[in-house]
Amino acid sequence: MSTETATPPNGYVQPVVDVRALTEVLDGEYADVRDLVRSNLTTYASILDEAEELGIDEYRERVRTLVVEMAATGQTGMGFPKEYGGGGDIGASIAAFETLAFGDLSVLVKVGVQFGLFGGAILQLGTERHHDAYLPDLVTGKLMGCFAMTETGHGSNVQALGTVATYDAGTQEFVITTQGDEARKDYIGNAARDAELAVVFAQLEVGGKAEGVHAFVVPVRVDGTVAPGVRIEDAGRKMGLNGVDNGRIWFDGVRVPREALLNKFADVTPEGVYESPIENPNRRFFTMLGTLVQGRVSVGGGGINASKVALAVATKYAVRRRQFKATSDTEEEVLLDYGLHQRRLLPLVARTYALHFAQDVVRTQLHEVFSGVTDDEESRRELESRAAGTKALGTWHATRVIQECREACGGAGYLAVNRFAALKADTDVFTTFEGDNHVLLQLVAKGLLTGYASEFGDMDQLDMVKFVTGLAVETVIEKTSAHKLLERVRDLLPGGDAWDQEAGLLDSEYQLAMLRFREEHMLAGAARRLKRGVDRKADPGAVFSQVQDHVIAVAGAHVERLVLEAFVDKVRSLPDGDNKKALALLCDLFALTTIEADRAWFMEHGRLTIQRSKAISREVNDLCRKVRPLATDLVDAWGIPPQMLRSPDLVG
Repeated sequence: MSTETATPPNGYVQPVVDVRALTEVLDGEYADVRDLVRSNLTTYASILDEAEELGIDEYRERVRTLVVEMAATGQTGMGFPKEYGGGGDIGASIAAFETLAFGDLSVLVKVGVQFGLFGGAILQLGTERHHDAYLPDLVTGKLMGCFAMTETGHGSNVQALGTVATYDAGTQEFVITTQGDEARKDYIGNAARDAELAVVFAQLEVGGKAEGVHAFVVPVRVDGTVAPGVRIEDAGRKMGLNGVDNGRIWFDGVRVPREALLNKFADVTPEGVYESPIENPNRRFFTMLGTLVQGRVSVGGGGINASKVALAVATKYAVRRRQFKATSDTEEEVLLDYGLHQRRLLPLVARTYALHFAQDVVRTQLHEVFSGVTDDEESRRELESRAAGTKALGTWHATRVIQECREACGGAGYLAVNRFAALKADTDVFTTFEGDNHVLLQLVAKGLLTGYASEFGDMDQLDMVKFVTGLAVETVIEKTSAHKLLERVRDLLPGGDAWDQEAGLLDSEYQLAMLRFREEHMLAGAARRLKRGVDRKADPGAVFSQVQDHVIAVAGAHVERLVLEAFVDKVRSLPDGDNKKALALLCDLFALTTIEADRAWFMEHGRLTIQRSKAISREVNDLCRKVRPLATDLVDAWGIPPQMLRSPDLVG
């Protein structure tokens, strides 16, 4: 170990991490669930080798078999009602999914398609008749299905889907038709090989009137053969996730009974009368989509946990591998004793911890909303926004972390046995599916700009611009005025008007105040720019397009603030002791590297002097030195089964 690392600065006493106790903090209330998944991952660890050795058909079959066997342990059905063989616990189902991301990610995504998307749609959009008919076999994996929403031509714009379902009152059937190649269902997991049923999203037409997008249960295979009127094409090899059988589907006048409509939010009578308890079609659409939010929560958690695997491998390698003589004449230096290597890996460890605790918050919100604890409109809106933002930051984090860790392991990191090849290839699409991250951040910004107004669910992009520039903008600017914000900050921190120069860098109130100031200043600025454009009689769509980069920046700042709040709250909630001290170091490291990364903005807006900016960088380096001796314990506390790390030459 280098002299620099060994010398504690200013009488600093190094905490000693209790790894088992820290794992208990991280696992939280779902420790038993996570341990079941860890046990299953260990049992089926051979899938990591098989993914590289088997042909694509054999690999897909192996993944399907493994998913069904895992279903028999109860691991995959925790979110379904007990009367259908599930566990009756949405939060547990998300925790199980997150933990499964330590292993082969084709298995993870196959589980997500079958039980999250397909099963979740039937559970959340269907009624008792659908639950009775499908859930018992779905929960065991006996009945495989797919979720046919995305189309070639519309991507994230679900309201503009081209598949049409026309009601035929004479036969009491819906006729499902793909209107041109742009309307084909595309990238659909489980479609190419395994699905018997599809939940198909289509434009409903009743009596010549368009009623918007609705979901239908449509058979796509009968006794293993593609159903009449259905055409399925294998999407072929992908960058990764080749154990999942993605495909394309076309429907040519496929008839399904009236009862095939998933009718929780709307129904059609036998005579052909459309009925819905939600009158406004936009609100109805967004209510329907809102029930499917658990997919975003799941993918965000999956990305965060995949990051942990990469960091565990890279950190363990960095404390073993020696290179160049630096502080000794006889021995080469351990990689993690180099300041640059600490800077590369340890802030990413801190951010991963931060995102873990932010994911805890969104999972709890999801559980409470879907269990009826807080099932009001505002809670649902906040959940949708938070899920979207956490998913975006969590999956971008995975992409960044896995690349940095691969590079930090040098040429050895390029070997497939060391997990990075699969992690890179398999997580890459996480930034795209369950919502493109930039589109999701627009959803976050929409909530901020409209204050989650009751009209929120009724607005498309143009409506939002008009709303913000009318009623909402004055409220936003008033609420976020720099004057009021500074007053609030002054109340919290020492230093009066110079609060941002007098407060201690390691004061969590200072760190939070900086991120709150950035978010609110950006939000007021975006609202003003929108208003200015519309006041000049410019087209609202063009105005929004010009401000779009600003809007995305607002959303990113908002979510980073939520992530820091979640971390600070977790640290404050812990009993005093070394684990709390260790997490406090990570929390400070996350906060200060976040401020440091956007130092240009803070300096432009008068909140960071040159001297203080330099002090933050020095503090980050000091925090890295303090975290360095804890690094192995901190990644061990994630509880990744050793078999999932593989990487024999890297981790030992």
